[in-house]
Amino acid sequence: MPAEAIYAIVLLAAISHAVWNALVKASADPLITLALIRFVGLVTGLSLLAAVPAPDPASWPYLGAAVLAHYAYYSFMLAGYRVGDLSRVYPIARGVAPLVVTGLAAWLAAEPLTPGQTAAVLLTSGGILLLAFERGAPQRVAAWFALGMGLSIASYTFLNGMGVRGSGTVLGYFAWLEIGTGSAVVAFTLLRRPNWRAATARVGIAKGLAGGVFSAGGYLIGLWAISLLPMGPVTAVRETSVVFGALIGVLVLGEPLGHRRIAAAALVAAGVATLALLTG
Repeated sequence: MPAEAIYAIVLLAAISHAVWNALVKASADPLITLALIRFVGLVTGLSLLAAVPAPDPASWPYLGAAVLAHYAYYSFMLAGYRVGDLSRVYPIARGVAPLVVTGLAAWLAAEPLTPGQTAAVLLTSGGILLLAFERGAPQRVAAWFALGMGLSIASYTFLNGMGVRGSGTVLGYFAWLEIGTGSAVVAFTLLRRPNWRAATARVGIAKGLAGGVFSAGGYLIGLWAISLLPMGPVTAVRETSVVFGALIGVLVLGEPLGHRRIAAAALVAAGVATLALLTG
């Protein structure tokens, strides 16, 4: 399949990610909503076990480390959304990740980019970060949590890229990744929320389960893409989710569409188009 087509499909993953993060942020109980989302992933992973091969043993260390990085991401995400705005925390986290993944891939995975591809990643990340500072500097504590999110995203993206390429099975790797992340989040939530039934009714089970479908589907697309293409550019395209998040804010939540937001979206679009043209 041409790289351009793969990047177009990755944009679907970006939309999915923006949707489920917005659901967590807007929830009356973000932990319960996250648990519902991860429950869908857990059930999906368990359902796939009988139908897909197990990942190659060489990929398991990467998979295990990626699961731990996901735990860190969820912790930083819940903390960041508790003290900061989605429009501030989310862009910083997603803007940092492509830069770090590109560096790690070039250093440890022998994936150096051409000058044009590097410029495209910088354009994309620059546009993403511009959204974070649309209304001034982000709150300091929230910014630190967002940085932790970004580094966690970069870590699990790189680890999953290395792991899925050596696994011999994208679906098998995905199944165990969902089982690993889902089981711990669900168990933790049951311990922290003894009244989880009432809390689940309050946040709306349908929204949480729908978010789980978006999350699992989007991440499967991401794993498939980084099994075929360089990790840095794929991550940059996937992190355009912040633009879709901004659109959700404008079209659904009635937030204003400022000049800086338009400029940021233009930078991201230019970066993504350049990546699609230059990466084969």
